[in-house]
Amino acid sequence: MSNAETSGDGEQSFLSHLVELRSRLLKAVAVVLIILVALIPLANKLYAWLAKPLLEHLPAGGAMIATDVASPFFAPLKLAFFVAVFIAMPFILYQGWSFVSPGLYKHERRLAVPLLASSVMLFYIGCAFAYFLVLPAIFTFMTSVAPEGVAVMPDISRFLDFALVLFLAFGLCFEVPVALVILVAIGAVSPEQLVKSRPYTIVGAFVIAAVLTPPDVISQLLLAIPMCLLYEVGIFAARLLGTRKIDEQTTPGA
Repeated sequence: MSNAETSGDGEQSFLSHLVELRSRLLKAVAVVLIILVALIPLANKLYAWLAKPLLEHLPAGGAMIATDVASPFFAPLKLAFFVAVFIAMPFILYQGWSFVSPGLYKHERRLAVPLLASSVMLFYIGCAFAYFLVLPAIFTFMTSVAPEGVAVMPDISRFLDFALVLFLAFGLCFEVPVALVILVAIGAVSPEQLVKSRPYTIVGAFVIAAVLTPPDVISQLLLAIPMCLLYEVGIFAARLLGTRKIDEQTTPGA
């Protein structure tokens, strides 16, 4: 085969991959838009549900305000978009998985599927943890430290940005076990090294919690303690992965 024919086959393969990538991206965007259209009529209800932990801890007669003219329209719409992405995330990840899986080895595919499922589940759990436990604790602290004579009236746009950042922070922090398993799987670290790094990880967890949460002990503990526990879960999962690799290597015909 000539160099020209080899180059032509390579370009054809590259173009086919681009076409497939575009197709899968369009499918993901279409699903997000369909869910968004379905959620737009519920946007105000979604915002009221999100703001419930704050409204329950405001002083009597307290309320949220909109300092921008368009905030009452754009804030609920922005929330509806993020909820649409949140709901569509399994489908989005499936499209990404379908694109890359043909290029993976069989053992890599066996590991990637549970990791993808676990990462989605842990992200959802982290967001739920932030909503049901962390937000009420933060708002209780914030309203209790307000100086006398100061009316606590949060802006709806800034509250939304704060809540979304908090959800993202907790969702990502709950991915610690998945990150550790990936590091062990690629040989970057070993379970023994993770055990030795435990004291530094605990300190790091509290530093991250101090940066991501308001300056009260309760909310910092609500992030730092789960991160430490999830680190232990990651070590346990990494050890299981190492044991499985040894079994596969020692099994005849593996």
